[in-house]
Amino acid sequence: MSRFHPPLLLLTFIVIFRAFNQVTISYSLQQEQVLVSPNKCNEKCGHLQVSFPFHLNTSCGSISHHPDTFRLSCSNSTKLHLDLGSQSCRVLNILYGGIVVDFPGIYFCRRYFDVNSFGFSGNEFYGISLDNVLGLSDCEDSSVCKVGCEKITVLDCERSNDAISSTCCYPLSDRSVWRIGDGFSRFSSFGCRGFSSWVQGKRGVKLEWALPRNFSKNVCAENGFFVNATTVKDGVRCKFQDGFIGDGFRDGVGCLKSCIKDGREVYGSNCSTERHEKKKTIILAGFFISAFIVGSIAALYGISRRPITLGKWDSDPGNDDMNVISFLKASKPRFFTYEELELATKGFDDGLKLVDGINGGTVHAGVLSDGSHVAVQKVHCKNEQDLTQVLSRIEILSSVPHKHVASILGCCFDTDRTPFVIYQFSTNGTLEEHLNHGGDRKSGLDWYQRLIIAAETASTLAYLQQEISPPIYHYDLKSGNIYLDQDYSIKIAGFGLMNFMEGSSLCHNAEGGMFYRTDVYDFGILLLEIVAGSTKNRDLPNAALSKIRSRKLEEIVDQSLYYHEQPQFRREQMETIAARCLLFGGDGRLSMMDVAKELIQITNDSLDGSARRGPAIDETFSNSSLLQMISMSPDTSFAN
Repeated sequence: MSRFHPPLLLLTFIVIFRAFNQVTISYSLQQEQVLVSPNKCNEKCGHLQVSFPFHLNTSCGSISHHPDTFRLSCSNSTKLHLDLGSQSCRVLNILYGGIVVDFPGIYFCRRYFDVNSFGFSGNEFYGISLDNVLGLSDCEDSSVCKVGCEKITVLDCERSNDAISSTCCYPLSDRSVWRIGDGFSRFSSFGCRGFSSWVQGKRGVKLEWALPRNFSKNVCAENGFFVNATTVKDGVRCKFQDGFIGDGFRDGVGCLKSCIKDGREVYGSNCSTERHEKKKTIILAGFFISAFIVGSIAALYGISRRPITLGKWDSDPGNDDMNVISFLKASKPRFFTYEELELATKGFDDGLKLVDGINGGTVHAGVLSDGSHVAVQKVHCKNEQDLTQVLSRIEILSSVPHKHVASILGCCFDTDRTPFVIYQFSTNGTLEEHLNHGGDRKSGLDWYQRLIIAAETASTLAYLQQEISPPIYHYDLKSGNIYLDQDYSIKIAGFGLMNFMEGSSLCHNAEGGMFYRTDVYDFGILLLEIVAGSTKNRDLPNAALSKIRSRKLEEIVDQSLYYHEQPQFRREQMETIAARCLLFGGDGRLSMMDVAKELIQITNDSLDGSARRGPAIDETFSNSSLLQMISMSPDTSFAN
């Protein structure tokens, strides 16, 4: 659990608290922590850890009397499946109290599925979660629509006439039409013919799992108790008591004591519940009140107004199996002072701003006192949870071994919960500057350079999403966050360091439909900007799709590309990829891996058939993964 309390008075309180680090006081009274860890056999399929009560082998976590209820199967060592009656559904994610599955028998080209195609409505172990949000199509009775959705155009696989469906949205938590225990066929009574399901911004159906109420109470760990499930009739799950963390199950994580010992957050047997703990706490309570008053007076005089860096906070790496994020664990990068960053960016001068990020964040170019060129990303955090997530992603990104991911040099934290992430920056600028012919860069990028930039970007994103566990998504992909070195090879930076997909609102795509923003959709816009040679047209997705349908994309293409001289089939390939990213990238039906594979093939073929040779694109994907990419020729290099 994070112990960030940047507000000044509370910070003073924490400093005093740490002076008495021999006292153990539970954190769980402030915030519950539900820990989801691998089952006792540490089973894994692809990038997914199999957590209790789910298992591949019965001996690895089955619940007595019902060993097959939570059994999963792993095909090709990459895909998890759960059997629901006669249907076998692919497992997309395993959560505490829930499991996210894909639609059975999916067909790539279909955006919506028949409302009767998902026949499961629940049983004594599983129920359809209220967290699902449905997209409904072709409904005759619009009263079922709770969020208005506009018409959306979907290109079919045969490239025939476009299919146009009128859609609407219905969150299952509304419960005015759909009730617990109903199946998705309930919406057929409103004349709805198709549906899609979303949970936390991603495609899939979330199922809640639980145990029958008459189950043996021995299933809960010591200091755990039963709580009622929401959508499973007469179903219960285990939960931990106050002062503990975990999942509450005897054969799962259990209930671990959470406390502060020697100024550090520890769990389980490391917590000593001494006989005189209560007495110590009472004595300290009086001291804390006095100390808090003294700290408040000091704060009024602004004693501690200086910027705070991560290095001043103590923490414990905790138990890695519990996935507890600590400050010490994230302390690998260098720690910068706010004054260093302010000096490097000339007070965060607008003239040095590279890009406006999501949620009010920014990225500025700067030069450190040692002459190093850096990009300083400012991230706005609303609470401690955001701050903890930022630290976690800084740590993960710092250890990513990929030549096309900009190196993270360090970080800094200001007093108002504002993290700064410092990336290595290239003096050759950003892709946005080159596309807009900004600054002193008079010449634009040629066709082959742009192809390679697109392929490198797509393959790097695919690597981060498929080869890193947990997957890394960018969340803010744009040309200003792609840096070019002297050889025009890319470095991706400016990552969204918080999971903006969760709890985000639906967005409108280029066709007016509703979707959750994804890297694939953003890459579609980026690809159009690369071809158009400009990032200033806010209506580019709409304009490009219209031109693609009328086969007149060359009207908005950068004239310096000599686009019309490219083979027609090559132009159509690029146009199709961009259109598919915009149309299918927002609903999760097109993966970054698919895009990368196609772009690398196109780039490879284009370079082989031209006098211009491009640089090799390293294939950094594992041989056993789904990413069996078509590598670029290893001996290629730029020829002037």
